Amino acid sequence: MSQVNKLSAAQLEDVLARCELPPEARVCVAGIGDTTAVIEVLARNEFLIEAARLFAHALPKREAVWWACMCALHTAPAEIGEPDRKARELAEEWVRGQTDEQRRAAMREAENAGFQSPEAWAGVAAFWSGDSLAGPDAQMKVPPPAHLTGVAVAGAVTLASVRINPAAKDQRLRLFLGAARDIAAGGAGRLAPEAR
Repeated sequence: MSQVNKLSAAQLEDVLARCELPPEARVCVAGIGDTTAVIEVLARNEFLIEAARLFAHALPKREAVWWACMCALHTAPAEIGEPDRKARELAEEWVRGQTDEQRRAAMREAENAGFQSPEAWAGVAAFWSGDSLAGPDAQMKVPPPAHLTGVAVAGAVTLASVRINPAAKDQRLRLFLGAARDIAAGGAGRLAPEAR
């Protein structure tokens, strides 16, 4: 599956360790040595959350944050709170510009939103994708652990999949996985807002 080229650098062993697959999912992918193939086997066998988590950790940070934003936007209610909307918009801005100011602003809005929404977790993902968790005036940088971006992205995607209509979770996750495949292949992975 050469179309999924952004995953080629992902080290499958590290990604699997971060995802903590349940035993039945591990059995399903035993012996597969390619990240893309593992994701596809998980999805085909209805391990949709696990496939999404794998994408969250395997995509490069910038692309993973964008994916979180697209999933959040897809299920966002029309009356979304201002801090949530701003957290997502600032995370999107970080994807485009990747400045320290953008990621810190995204984190402030995620905090204002109470860390309760997919948008907030997209903002957290942008912040955790930077080079330091320390304040902007700190003398020393405190690099975030490498897995934190994937944790936040997985949280955003999972929350988006169950928002308002939890019964639509599997359908949404299939759509989200399609967007992730598009992003991994160099596309935009855009998702239209869900019809209400």
